[in-house]
Amino acid sequence: MITIPGGVEVATWEVPYNPAEVRAARHKVRATLTSWFLMDVADDVELVVAETLANAISHGAPPIQLALWRSAHELWVRVTDHGGGRPRRLTPGPQAVHGRGLSIVAALATESGVVFLAGRPGKVVWARWALPEVPLPRSAQDPEARVRRGSLS
Repeated sequence: MITIPGGVEVATWEVPYNPAEVRAARHKVRATLTSWFLMDVADDVELVVAETLANAISHGAPPIQLALWRSAHELWVRVTDHGGGRPRRLTPGPQAVHGRGLSIVAALATESGVVFLAGRPGKVVWARWALPEVPLPRSAQDPEARVRRGSLS
């Protein structure tokens, strides 16, 4: 986890290119949100992380990175992969098993989108939540930046 002076906290993980890792990522995200006192949005954020990571692992290419960051007013999720595919929202029929991921993300987050990496294959799928006015945890108010990066495996 990184704490940036000025009240922004960041957590990043390299995610192994394996569908079984989505569960581990959900647990890491929940633990991070708990430490940030953001349990009100934890269920929605966990589901968005699961959907975006599953898409990155199924349709993208490694390396895959998951990042969360929060300020006093916003929470962001970012999943980066290096595949050449372009995500698109589908309109699946009622019997379809797949195709709802980006629609779920759009329904749960305040805002979401996709940014393509310049000059190389890959993309960043992101989602943002507006947060109610809550004080930042003491760690985010610390003027000394602390860095902790993690790996899911």
